[in-house]
Amino acid sequence: MKLNFSKSFVANSVTSMNIFCGFLSLVFASHNDFMLAAIFIMIAAIFDALDGIVARLLGTSSKFGVELDSLSDVVSFGAAPSFLIYKAFAFQFGVVGVLLSSMLLIFGALRLARFNISIQDINTKADFTGLPIPLSAITISLLIFSFYKDGKIIEPINYLIFPLVILLSILMVSKIRYNALPKLKEKTVKQKLIYIMFLLISIFLIILSEGAIAFFIFLAIILFGIVRAIYNKIFDTKNKIHELKIREN
Repeated sequence: MKLNFSKSFVANSVTSMNIFCGFLSLVFASHNDFMLAAIFIMIAAIFDALDGIVARLLGTSSKFGVELDSLSDVVSFGAAPSFLIYKAFAFQFGVVGVLLSSMLLIFGALRLARFNISIQDINTKADFTGLPIPLSAITISLLIFSFYKDGKIIEPINYLIFPLVILLSILMVSKIRYNALPKLKEKTVKQKLIYIMFLLISIFLIILSEGAIAFFIFLAIILFGIVRAIYNKIFDTKNKIHELKIREN
């Protein structure tokens, strides 16, 4: 019993670090240190990935852990990016800025609530329905980290902010499928090599561009989900029409 408690404490401590990083992001954003605010959102995402891994390795996955993880995500990936985008850019638009900034928090919370009631097996990592809230938050933090210069977001990136916020918010509550992180042990050698090569190339480009390319990589991942959904919809429609024609003949 004591051993199980210790294992749960380790996993929950990792999750708590996620919440703490989200709080630090809020603190730094309130002091207009947007670089550190963005960085702590990204560090929170690392802890968010680690807590599930730790819980599975220690065999302590539980409903309590799922709920704690969602509560921490609301802080780190809902409240923190909403406040960051408001303080760094949207404040100048008054009430409209407040409402648009809050969408990341509100729709993120709705997305997490839907996820919690739909989860079947806490030990199974299935694909996501709707954009995962950490992916949305990392995209916002990368935008600020890469393009906030000399007290403002550089042009023409500043024109993308509100459309991006609206898009991310809608995608979080959409039915569009996004892939979970691949489990390398379930992949073939060829698939592993492709995945590792993609990671190495991405890291190289991120270093070469001083981080700016990372925002576009995440944006491409988000847009790929939309393109795939449209393609599948068109393909399924064509198949249904083809089947109807066969039946009619």
